[in-house]
This record gives sequence, structure tokens and C-alpha cells, in this order.
Amino acid sequence: MARRGSYAKGVAKRDEILERALEVIAREGIRGASVKELADAVGLSQAGLLHYFDSKEELFTAILRKRDEVDSRRFGEADGDGPLEDIRAGYVAIVRHNAEVPGLVQLFSRLAVDAADPQHPAHDYFVERSAALRSTFATALERRRAEGATTPAVDADTLARILQAVSDGMQLQWMQDPSVDMAATVDALFELLAPTSAGVGPA
Repeated sequence: MARRGSYAKGVAKRDEILERALEVIAREGIRGASVKELADAVGLSQAGLLHYFDSKEELFTAILRKRDEVDSRRFGEADGDGPLEDIRAGYVAIVRHNAEVPGLVQLFSRLAVDAADPQHPAHDYFVERSAALRSTFATALERRRAEGATTPAVDADTLARILQAVSDGMQLQWMQDPSVDMAATVDALFELLAPTSAGVGPA
């Protein structure tokens, strides 16, 4: 029983660290993402913080997984079985929200580059996340096409990759020029690939 209680406390503390880390990075940016800054934010030593994670890279990967979980709860779970309009609205809402948390966008973009190395702790996270997102887009686009909608004469998997590539690229453009409207651009691409009577529009 004591061991079970200790495990539960460890899980709860780990979750607390991730929740606090999301707040700190969103507010302070990538410069606030050092192990020391995050440890201070949760009242732990650096060694104490890394007791819950094997490395700084694993900590950052866990932070991004937590961000995905929070976004899913807030904006809805992306589900390839749902209507494309719902997937579009939820995804564009997430992209719009990203403009409010630049530190997390910076963390995602920097870690994505490092994680191109198959040995990096975040490699599997990015591969799995990309595959799941493309599958959601492709399934919804294919179903939309089967319903008779006019879409480009390109297979759904390729269209899904284009959507994902533009989304990732818009984050880089936005970091260079914050006046770029990521959400509007992604929404416009959805409209080009699978037109509707009206776009999602501003929040």
C-alpha cells in the first residue's frame, strides 16, 4: 500500500511539474526553459527535478506531450472519424492559440530539429505525432472526397502532408515575423484543399 501511495505521489508531482513548466515557458519563452528555471518554479533543486525525468531532453519531450493533452481537452480531440469541418475548426483554433504561447512554439520548433536524430529522446514523439496528425487529415479528406466534394486531384495522404508542412512552416515564419497570421493561412489552405461554404474565420 505504501509503495502504491508513493507511486501515486510521484505521478502527481510529475504532472505538477509539467503543468507549471507549460506556464513558465509560455510566459518566459525558451530562455525560461532551463532546468534551473523550471526547478525553481516548482520548488525543487535541479537534481530533484531530474529525479522525475532521465534528462533535460526527456523533460522537454514530456512538456510537449502535456501541451498536446491540454490542447486536446481545450479544443477537442482530433478524430479522423469526425466531420472535416470540426477537425478544421479545432486545428485552426490550436494554431491561433499557439500565437499566444510563443515560448511553446519555440520549444516545439527547436526540439523538432534536434529530434530528426533517431537517437534523440523526442524522436519517437515527433514521428508518432506527425503520423497521427496526417492520418486524421487524410481520413477526413478522403471521406470528404467520397461524399462528392471537389478536392485537388492528389491522393489524400499527400494533401495531409501538405497541410502539415504548411502548418510547421508557418510557425517558423511567425517566429521571424509575429505579424504573420498563422491561423488565417492554415484556414485558407483547408479551404483550398476542401472548400466549404464559409471558412472558419476569426475567433
